[in-house]
Amino acid sequence: MQIIPAIDLQGGKCVRLTQGEFDRVDTYSDDPSEFAREWERQGAKILHVVDLDGARLGHPVNTEAISAIVKSVNIPVQLGGGIRSLEAAESALRLGIDRVIFGTAITKDDSLAVRLFDTLGSSAVVGIDARNGFVAVDGWKSEVREVATEFATRMQTLGAQRIIFTDISRDGMLTGINMDALIQMAGTVKVPVIASGGVGSVEDIIQLAVTTREQAVENVEAIIVGKALYTGALQLSDAIKYLNGD
Repeated sequence: MQIIPAIDLQGGKCVRLTQGEFDRVDTYSDDPSEFAREWERQGAKILHVVDLDGARLGHPVNTEAISAIVKSVNIPVQLGGGIRSLEAAESALRLGIDRVIFGTAITKDDSLAVRLFDTLGSSAVVGIDARNGFVAVDGWKSEVREVATEFATRMQTLGAQRIIFTDISRDGMLTGINMDALIQMAGTVKVPVIASGGVGSVEDIIQLAVTTREQAVENVEAIIVGKALYTGALQLSDAIKYLNGD
C-alpha cells in the first residue's frame, strides 16, 4: 500500500481546506513545488494534486503551479479539479500529468465517461467524493442523489480502471479514516481504490493496513494524506517505513 501526499492549490498557493469548505482554508506555502520536492525526498512514489479553483469554477485554473510541480519532481503526478472534458484531460497530460481525475462531469454524462475511459485508459481515474453516502459535485458545493457505491459500480461497468474515494466529512479533520465506508466501497468494486480523507496520525495508517488485511480487502492500493503532513502530525518518511516493514 502506498501513501500519496496531497498538494491542494488555490490562487497558486499550497493550501488545505477543512471538510471541503472554501472559507475554512489554511495556507502552507506560496511555492507548492517546494512541498512536491520534499515529499519526493521523503519517499513518495506519486503525488496527488488538486486544483481547488478549477473544481469550483469548472475549468483548470492553476496551470502554472501544476506545471512547476511536474517539472520539479521525478515521480508521477495525478491531477483533479475542473477537468470536465477530454480536451482538458489531454491538456493536463501534455503538461506531464500521469493520471487525471474525473468527478462532476461523469456523474452527469455516461457517454462522456465511456469516451474518457476508452480514450485515456488507466490515465483516467474516477474521483468519488461522498457526503452522507451520496456523491458530491461542483467542488463539493452540491450533491447528486446517487449513492456513492452505486455510482462506483456504474463507473466500473462503463470502463473505469481506478477509483479515488473521499469521505468529505473526514477531510482535513485529522479524526481518522471512515473505515466502514471505505471497506464498503472497496468491497463493491473490483478495481483498485485509493482512500482519502481523515488521516491524522501514523496510527490511522496502521489501522488501515490492519483492517484491510483482516477483512481480506485487497484492492485498497493507497491512502492520500494531506493536512496531517502539513501540520507535522504525521511524518511521511516514518509512515512509509512502517508500510515497508522497516
